[in-house]
Amino acid sequence: MDHSPHGVKSEAYTPVRMGAMGAVVANHPLAAMAGMKILHKGGNAVDAAVAVAFALGVAEPAGSTIGGDGFVMVYMKHGAPPKNGRRSGAGKGPVIEVANGTGAAPLAATPERYKDGIPSYGMMSVSVPGIVDALLAVHARYGTLSLLECLGPAIELSEEGVPVSYYSHQLAAPHPFLNTFPDSAKIFAPKGQPLLPGEVRRNPSLAHTYRVIAEQGRDAFYEGEIARDIVQFSQKNGGILTLEDFKRHKMQWQAPISTTYRGRTVYEAPPNSSGHVLLQMLGMVERFDIATLGHNTPESLHLLVEAKRLAFADREAYLADPDHVDVPVEGLLSKEYAAQRAKLIKKDRAAAAVAEGDPWQYMRRGPDKSKTYYTPQTGLMRPGEKAGPYKRKQKVGSKESDTTHFCVVDRWGNAVGELQSIQMAYGSGIVAGRTGILLNNRMTYWHLDPDHIDRLTPGQRVRHTMNPVMAFSGPAEEGGALELVCGTPGADTQVQSNLQVISAVFDHGFNVSEALHAARWTHYQGRTGSGFPHAERNALEVENRVGAAALKDLQHKGHPVQAIAPWAGPGSEGAIQVHPESGALMAAGDPRRDGQALVW
Repeated sequence: MDHSPHGVKSEAYTPVRMGAMGAVVANHPLAAMAGMKILHKGGNAVDAAVAVAFALGVAEPAGSTIGGDGFVMVYMKHGAPPKNGRRSGAGKGPVIEVANGTGAAPLAATPERYKDGIPSYGMMSVSVPGIVDALLAVHARYGTLSLLECLGPAIELSEEGVPVSYYSHQLAAPHPFLNTFPDSAKIFAPKGQPLLPGEVRRNPSLAHTYRVIAEQGRDAFYEGEIARDIVQFSQKNGGILTLEDFKRHKMQWQAPISTTYRGRTVYEAPPNSSGHVLLQMLGMVERFDIATLGHNTPESLHLLVEAKRLAFADREAYLADPDHVDVPVEGLLSKEYAAQRAKLIKKDRAAAAVAEGDPWQYMRRGPDKSKTYYTPQTGLMRPGEKAGPYKRKQKVGSKESDTTHFCVVDRWGNAVGELQSIQMAYGSGIVAGRTGILLNNRMTYWHLDPDHIDRLTPGQRVRHTMNPVMAFSGPAEEGGALELVCGTPGADTQVQSNLQVISAVFDHGFNVSEALHAARWTHYQGRTGSGFPHAERNALEVENRVGAAALKDLQHKGHPVQAIAPWAGPGSEGAIQVHPESGALMAAGDPRRDGQALVW
């Protein structure tokens, strides 16, 4: 392309990074380097992913720390690696699974305690951190290097320090707790004001915590020294976390959910992740010939946005913790259901309003009445309740959220895609004393409306927006070849950005740099926002690089269009594409933040 230095079919401002031995994409270059160091030492994708995950808590604490949550999607091309001469884990064949590392609301977190609202910052905004258990479980099952080796780069970064980036400073400077709460200010504002770009941020307390985890494992975090320190700190600072909250936490191994799109098999994290939303959107979009409509034309944008609106209406009605709520996943992912929902999309006009559908029609069973569930016929039903002619109708209609995404593919063809988060940028703003851990503010994802399916319930996990994505030439378990690993931070914008990337790659033949650099859109849909109080405007934000004519056409179709600056779209997408013949790894990071793609 004559208007960008690296474009082939579309705009691209940095080249696709190509390697044959490994690729790491992360939202901070030093975190990506931590993973690459582990690959160079002979570690596999899981070893490298653990290194990146812990390094991000030092290098990019705005997005995630071990005081938060996450989902780890793992693909092992040849099953679990040998350990002590014997194979462990799931066996010899290809394996793809998800480690769910999301924590629950504290047992004392009742709706009555939050009757005046859920605070955005401070200890009352903190839920049980879950990611450590997931990371260590993944490493125990599939890692090959020692845990201390994997955490070594993060420990070094904690002690030697990380220069503050312009983007990191922009997020940190206005934070109401980060620079004033004493234990936080020691790290983020040691001279009495937020660290400026280029100044070095150090966290030696976190280095000690990492060493304890490397030596003592998950029990140190959930039952031992670290758990006790966090709980004591919480009690001294108005929080409600207890040792029981930490002891009862357990990560979950989950089978991923999937659908097919243009002949590929696309995998996502299951509930309590919003991964089904992306798969639903793909199911609807597949009904249209997007390729012939062109990339980012008013016609193709309109269809993608309308599919998003329908899928989000379903999420609002059906998604919550599957341990307590019966989520009709089979129905939501049914091709027949996708066809029914796609019929609601008019090619020339945005729907005046959208509502949830009835995926239960496409289930092979009825709702589990021992759990909470929702149907359009009964409304919201909790265990023991009797349905009347109509029971409580769901309401279907923020605050800026932050997260981080990274992905790794190694020389053996194994891959990891991970989302981890402390919710809003810098989470609660509270560093838990001598642990050096910046804690999440995930409680802000709960609803307080008693008629909402995701109402705050002590000990239950909230619904999450994080959704790691992998695409294969066919079912991974049957030997399908890995084609794409991708993901992004950005709360409710995540599945929307992932949809755009997947469509750019598989509908329009873009390479990963072109897909990530393309003009981005985001739709905001009243009452479906994840952050408390869940009141969200109705708007379609589009980077103005699509052109004035396209924006005007979308307005004529009935979309509430708001043009935004050329690179002002949300998220920080990262992607690794695998060449179908040579196996070469093609990686790209998002220029909208500090993303970095490294290859070997």
